[in-house]
Amino acid sequence: MNEQLKASYEQILSNLGEDVNRPGLKDTPARAAKAMQYLCDGYNMTIEEIVNGALFPSDTDEMVIVNNIELYSLCEHHMLPFIGKAHVAYLPTGNVIGLSKIARIVDMFARRLQIQENITLEIAQAIQSVTNAAGVGVVIEAKHMCMMMRGVEKQNSAMISSVMLGEFRDSSRTRQEFLQLIGRN
Repeated sequence: MNEQLKASYEQILSNLGEDVNRPGLKDTPARAAKAMQYLCDGYNMTIEEIVNGALFPSDTDEMVIVNNIELYSLCEHHMLPFIGKAHVAYLPTGNVIGLSKIARIVDMFARRLQIQENITLEIAQAIQSVTNAAGVGVVIEAKHMCMMMRGVEKQNSAMISSVMLGEFRDSSRTRQEFLQLIGRN
């Protein structure tokens, strides 16, 4: 338990006018600190640890897609959640990456204070770096609580961000195939 983080939550609650000693809040600072550490544990991960050598020789050069990867993150502007899904594709050049590693890479970047545009780019660059793929495409669709719970309070809004690298950027046919296969065209 990070005692400084716990003390910070006690201070926040007090500053809001709450009694941190009342029964309902007695353990809240510790729980909130523990939750925040978990939600931001992407800072403690590295791409090397996540991939852990899970690259396997393959003769395929056809598109590999992992879609509908659940994504939970906190916006760096308001520290409110945004929730959605990531679709990740790559064109192998001799190696494929273990299937679960793609989801773990998404989690590593999502579990940091972020903006959606940056997560999208970071995932694409990481997959490119690890696999040396001929191209990578990433599309993220998410609902942002900072837009739904406060501010403009638009409940049905969703943000879509995409990054296309290599053949996904250079070839409209490759990009179109990816978007069609994930149902985004």
